[in-house]
Amino acid sequence: MLMRALAAAAAWVAVWVLAACAPMPAARDATPVVFAPEAAPQPQACPAEVGPGVRCLGGRDSAGAYYLIALPAGWTAQQGRLVLHAHGGPFLGEPTMARITEDLKRWALVPRAGYAWAGSSFRQGGVAVRAAAEDTERLRQLFVQHVGKPALTVLHGQSWGAGVAAKGAETYTAGKPYDGVLLTSGLLAGGTRSYDFRLDLRVVYQHLCNNHPRPDEPAYPLWQGLPADSPLTAAELTRRVNDCLGTGKPAAQRSAEQARRLKTIVDVIRIPEGSVAGHLNWATFHFRDIALNRTGGGNVFGNRGVQYRGSADDTALNAQVQRYAADPAAVARFADDTDPGGRIPVPVLTVHGIGDATVFVEVQHHFAQTMAAAGRADALVQTYVDQSAHSYLGDAPYAALLAALERWVVHGDKPTPPGVAAACEAVRTQFPSECRFRPDYPVQPLESRVPARLRP
Repeated sequence: MLMRALAAAAAWVAVWVLAACAPMPAARDATPVVFAPEAAPQPQACPAEVGPGVRCLGGRDSAGAYYLIALPAGWTAQQGRLVLHAHGGPFLGEPTMARITEDLKRWALVPRAGYAWAGSSFRQGGVAVRAAAEDTERLRQLFVQHVGKPALTVLHGQSWGAGVAAKGAETYTAGKPYDGVLLTSGLLAGGTRSYDFRLDLRVVYQHLCNNHPRPDEPAYPLWQGLPADSPLTAAELTRRVNDCLGTGKPAAQRSAEQARRLKTIVDVIRIPEGSVAGHLNWATFHFRDIALNRTGGGNVFGNRGVQYRGSADDTALNAQVQRYAADPAAVARFADDTDPGGRIPVPVLTVHGIGDATVFVEVQHHFAQTMAAAGRADALVQTYVDQSAHSYLGDAPYAALLAALERWVVHGDKPTPPGVAAACEAVRTQFPSECRFRPDYPVQPLESRVPARLRP
């Protein structure tokens, strides 16, 4: 068994050589979505992280998104591979080149492994998935127009960007723009389910702290995040959280009441104390973006029927937290923009940290159900690593995943979790990092982590 696994791993490591000589799968007959031609990208300074010999191009597209392209030395479209990257977030500010430069630094493994890399900042901030998927496809077409059509294109989505990639892969199918999809640490239960626990956090926090909003401030429904005209800043929100929970000081310096409140939130919401402030920030400013700009002012998030558990007095907690009912029209509108439909016509490979506190690993169970409901269960392979990291899991795991996905696309050799784990060990010499795959990990339903609720 071990020898077979190592042999499979060695074959996957060799995929960069083997795949270049293999025929690509035939394109589907359909009319592709074609955007207007874009101006040529201009030479850019490459981040040092990508290593020597890499050539970078970049610019700003006609929709307003900044983009960056990294081409390894000797890369040619006829035999070259492209990783088209959709970044996480989302960010609420204006797009910047700095945003996408940081992503290339983080994913410098890709050009170092011989793949071209291209990423967009997206043309707007906020929780707008279809728009980001469109920006990503626009960049692919720009790449084809000015660099060349790659022999193989992998669509990669990280975190929130995994939802972008999943939506793009099921939207842009005509002409076969993408050959395979890699989704890492992905927010893959859609906006209508992935953020439920953040409403739970808001109502439990307000019950305990009563300072967001304070009694002397105008009241508003917590699902709204924040009123449009509120002057509250992220720094002020952090100060309020510190005042109530003591998160900004060592545990030994917290008051007994601060420690009690923080423990209640950690136990009820099931997030580590270090992530409470971050999730409250997202449940404030991202929720405001959703309510104001994505749903026409309607409520997407409800907690009717939720039974909160884990506090010192669950009966009192459930009786006193604020309750909200989601608006069906708002939910439908938000779902259309953010929720994956599973109709992805090419191979999909995922990886997720078991202890990820930013995007719970249990969303993968929901995504598997989504793919199965669309009749695409056989096109999905899911892998898990024994890590709590979210933003980056290590060079060797990603190198192994890319090789496994490429071999699946080119040779039809569908990967298995044990095979990916063995391949990771095989590439550690070239890409030193930990390999902590758990091939036997049984992911649980999302409802085992986030309490069920009545839905429209």
